[in-house]
Amino acid sequence: MTVLLIRHGMTKLGEEKRYQGSLDSPLSEQGRAALKRADFDPAHVYVSPMLRARETAAILFPKSEQIVVSDLREMDFGAFEGRGWWEMEHDSAYRAWVDGECLSRCPEGEDRNGFTERVNAAMGDLLRKEEDCAVIVAHGGTQMAALGEHAFPRRDYFAWQTACGCGWLLEYDRERNSFAVLQEVDYRK
Repeated sequence: MTVLLIRHGMTKLGEEKRYQGSLDSPLSEQGRAALKRADFDPAHVYVSPMLRARETAAILFPKSEQIVVSDLREMDFGAFEGRGWWEMEHDSAYRAWVDGECLSRCPEGEDRNGFTERVNAAMGDLLRKEEDCAVIVAHGGTQMAALGEHAFPRRDYFAWQTACGCGWLLEYDRERNSFAVLQEVDYRK
């Protein structure tokens, strides 16, 4: 089965290089302008409930029904959300999180293992419903969580993130519960 996994377009917080996570940011003007309509319209597109993902899906696939999957949402960065790394470089909680390879729980947020389990359970559920093709518009973290666990060739968790408006065309093997990477995709103008 073919899977198209796309990261949402750019937001104002993204332009400012701030953690967004569970903040429901819309696309920025530049983010909207940078996206181009896809050259096909699937019957439906699975989307994160976050506004930035739903707006991206509407631009890329305007004729497709959106099916919201709550657990495809971005990682909850808790107390770090809305802030840039430069504002927290002396914050002991932030330093401990970064020095621990971003694995531990963010204060008032999620840990990476819990986030990864949530995303992969949601992906498994929706992929069991499809026969030929699934189109998913979500987040950079969603891509990293799914592909860091199930993609071949194997790569580091952080190596799977793409630019806003980009993603991956994948071949999903149900028997092995794994993705073979076919190519990177770019829906920017």
